[in-house]
Amino acid sequence: MSIWHRAYTLEEASHRVIGTMVDHIGITITEVGENFLKGTMPVDHRTVQPMGILHGGASVALAETLGSLAASMVVNNDEKYCVGLDINANHIRAAKNGHVTGVAKPIHIGSSTQVWSIEITDEENRLVCISRLTMAVLNKR
Repeated sequence: MSIWHRAYTLEEASHRVIGTMVDHIGITITEVGENFLKGTMPVDHRTVQPMGILHGGASVALAETLGSLAASMVVNNDEKYCVGLDINANHIRAAKNGHVTGVAKPIHIGSSTQVWSIEITDEENRLVCISRLTMAVLNKR
């Protein structure tokens, strides 16, 4: 059973990031599953730190992008919107090239808060970062 408020196409989910920082650093939404949202990000000149490895902030940007977008897809956007309250990340392994993939899955979907787990892996499916994002669910006025 799907967790989404309504059926979302990959094109709809992807369209939401056009013209944003997300678009600028190359994050692409790649899959809308029944209970997860997946996306990729390049490890390139836009996302590495001076030592040539994936910047921790870029990993957090991918995690927050996927979790925030997923949170907004769970609620009725005519009545509610979601904003970030807290994010943390544990950087497990360095990524030096290629792409990383993030998968956001819900831990808690409540009426006033949501908690999402986002795992980021490299092209060999090795864990690079794990993040937890807490979102507030607010009423539109």
